[in-house]
Amino acid sequence: MSNTDSHIRLSAPDGQLALTGPSASAPVGHLPVRGDLAHIALAGTYFVPHYAEPMAHICTANGASLRAAPAAEADEIRTLAAGATFAVLDIAGEWAWGQADGEAGPVGYVALSQLQRAGT
Repeated sequence: MSNTDSHIRLSAPDGQLALTGPSASAPVGHLPVRGDLAHIALAGTYFVPHYAEPMAHICTANGASLRAAPAAEADEIRTLAAGATFAVLDIAGEWAWGQADGEAGPVGYVALSQLQRAGT
C-alpha cells in the first residue's frame, strides 16, 4: 500500500508570502466598503473578508431615508426619492446597507420597509 493520497499537492511558491505596506482606505460615505464587506467591483483595490454582488432595489412610493447607521435616530445622509434605485449589499435585521444612485452615490443604511426588490 502506498503512503500517498489521491490529492494533488502543489509546491509552495518561492519567496515570502505576506501582506506588505498599508492597505488602501476608502473615503467614508462614497465607496461601498466597510470593515467586513465591499462591493465585488472593489475586490482588487480594497481588502475585506467578504465581497458582495449588489441586489437592485427601488425606493417605495414615500421615498427613503439614507442613514449613517442602521437606526431610525441615526443621522440622515439624504432623502432618496420614490422610485430611486438603491444597490443593496447587505441586509441585517430590518436594515439594508448599500449605495444610492449608482457607482458615484452615497453609501448608507435604508430601512427595508422603504425598499422593494427591483423587478417584483
